[in-house]
Amino acid sequence: MQANANSSQTPKILMEGIFLGESPRWRDGKLWFGDWVAEALYTLDEAGNHAVEARIVSLPFSLDWLPDARLVVVNARENTLQRRETDGSFVTHADLSVLSPYGCNEIVVDARGYIYVNNVNFDFPGGEFRPGFIGVVTPEGELRRVAEGLAFPNGMAITPDGRTLICAESFSKKLTAFDIGADGSLTNQRLWAQMAAWGADGICFDAEGAVWAASGKACVRIREGGEVLQRIEIDRFCFACMLGGADGRTLFINAAEWTGAVAKPSDAPTGRVYAVRVEVPHAGRP
Repeated sequence: MQANANSSQTPKILMEGIFLGESPRWRDGKLWFGDWVAEALYTLDEAGNHAVEARIVSLPFSLDWLPDARLVVVNARENTLQRRETDGSFVTHADLSVLSPYGCNEIVVDARGYIYVNNVNFDFPGGEFRPGFIGVVTPEGELRRVAEGLAFPNGMAITPDGRTLICAESFSKKLTAFDIGADGSLTNQRLWAQMAAWGADGICFDAEGAVWAASGKACVRIREGGEVLQRIEIDRFCFACMLGGADGRTLFINAAEWTGAVAKPSDAPTGRVYAVRVEVPHAGRP
């Protein structure tokens, strides 16, 4: 493993024994993430202590929170958006099948409660490629598509001012930006950054407006326009990353060995969570 000289230390292994960690979020002093193969929603603290918060029978599933602090989870297998109530039970928040017969992938919620989900819109892996889309679930429960023609939409992040959404298009190696409208619409689609060897999977913003992106066997920090500011290399494929920790300056990385096929529960788990210190903290809403 290697880290750029701007990092104060090289990545350390914070947790292992998982299969495919994805959709990391920092909240309430813990890292939350899903192990898609184990169908487990984990929390992990900075000391490496971890717990299973819920069992989510879906591959994939992704998570975020509503403004009232209730957890919402995209369950791709059931093609629904699920909401966790105060008693820990999950209920259906929205039926996502009205957007596509294929299950949705990533999720991000803005400060007003507009829920953005994306969808590769074909049978993956193995199916014939079709352009994907981003949909929105409004606070009133309306569902509609708000962006089309994306080449495998993946990680998403919203700027702290709530005005811009960035989506990673993994197949075209683009980070694509949209203006967020008052009604939740996405307009002014544009190239935010073109990546090089690998496209991005999970992404997050830092306080200087740069994006950290999981990309191949590295996480890269990118400025709008495409300049790579920092690169942290890992010994296995990086699927997602998130800034967090007590001061917001710990970059957590979900990584696993990747051969082109999703691991099975009977396989040896190669997934890990790495942690590395960086100089610029998260953007206030990691």
